[in-house]
Amino acid sequence: MSKHPITENLLNGTIAKEPVGDEQGYWAGAPGWYWDKQDQVSYICYRIRRPRGIEPDRGGESRIAKTSDFKTFEDVWSVHKDIYESASIEKSILRRGNDGVFRYLTSYVAPEDGRWCVTINKSDNIGSLDAGKTQRLFTATDLGLEGIKDPWILEENGKYHLFLSVAINTASTKDSSHDTLDIFNTGECISATALATSDDLDNWNYQGIILKPEGDSAWDKYCRRINSVLPLNGKYYAFYDGSEGHHQNYEERTGLAVSTDLKNWEILSPDEPCITSPYATGSLRYIDAQHHENEIRFMYELTRANGSHEMRTTSFSAEGFSLE
Repeated sequence: MSKHPITENLLNGTIAKEPVGDEQGYWAGAPGWYWDKQDQVSYICYRIRRPRGIEPDRGGESRIAKTSDFKTFEDVWSVHKDIYESASIEKSILRRGNDGVFRYLTSYVAPEDGRWCVTINKSDNIGSLDAGKTQRLFTATDLGLEGIKDPWILEENGKYHLFLSVAINTASTKDSSHDTLDIFNTGECISATALATSDDLDNWNYQGIILKPEGDSAWDKYCRRINSVLPLNGKYYAFYDGSEGHHQNYEERTGLAVSTDLKNWEILSPDEPCITSPYATGSLRYIDAQHHENEIRFMYELTRANGSHEMRTTSFSAEGFSLE
């Protein structure tokens, strides 16, 4: 699969959030969005990133914005990495359960061992989220992993499917792999996707690895990170971030995979990424695609000409929409 037909629309999408700097290493992105029927708005979790050495560096801040029209975006909550005693925050998501309570899932570098972890926070409303009450949901070492982060949820028929980016150890993995506080950026692991399931958003059953890199020559031989899964025409389509090595760890490009059961995936972009930016590194990543009313709404992060990353959104009519 070469350049996907939806790419042009994505490149011309509405800018939702801009980076705080105009050079490589500044990002606004890693979106995770959720349409809340009760409030009749979409809540978008995203993170602000600065280059290493420019405080608060790396993923220093995570924010929640709201929108009712996907044209204007108002920040309504934020948290800094210091409250987690962490070196960096990564992707976060939000869901309201059947009990009316919000669950805020986030990922950051755990202070005790330098490995990425996933946590959960609960609140009746967004404004009263207390980051100090965050509780650990997944710890990497408990699962035999070197890191776990980037949660994203698909809800179907009352069951929640949680997709997670995980670092798998290799022959080159050692204790010092975590000295940089980001093993994904060392090349001393493999970046893959795992799955967990739940009936209530609180109690999760870890299912294991469902998608990982294969071979030694593919464009995505180092990373296959599922960012979102779109049910379509009786199948599930995954937008995943891929890279050939850790040198592309912050500049992944998008591939496409398909499944009938959410566990066994066929790669539809084996030879090259199918969705890229025309600028700088070509990175277009963290696609969060979901059905919304009579549309399919996309939010995503992409590289600008100056090397920084911005967050955009666009939509397609759901009628007749196809990815193959």
